[in-house]
Amino acid sequence: MKSISEVAKEFGVTTRTIRYYEEIGLLKPTRNEGNHRFYGPADLVKLKLIQRGKQFGFQLDEIKEMVLLFDQDRTGTQQLKRTIEYGKQRIHEIENKIIELEEMKEEMEKLLIIFSEKLK
Repeated sequence: MKSISEVAKEFGVTTRTIRYYEEIGLLKPTRNEGNHRFYGPADLVKLKLIQRGKQFGFQLDEIKEMVLLFDQDRTGTQQLKRTIEYGKQRIHEIENKIIELEEMKEEMEKLLIIFSEKLK
């Protein structure tokens, strides 16, 4: 079991962030007599999944759904299906963003050529 400060330090987030995850139902720490939060291995796994989801650009509500699906279906099947669905959507978004960035790059390259010609 780890305190909120230990968990925050381990994951490089603020204690406020961890409290927020608790508020929205992602984490369920145990509390001692002094009402201090303590996080077990399951919470640490969830935090790792949250960080990974954020790293890949998923929205927090999507991450929450994927993480909490395991609590509903311990086989992990529903969680994997939803993760695949969201993953495919995210890949599509990334592909569209790449196209937009390539178009922007081409436009800037054309403008630089025009500007360079004007300087000559």
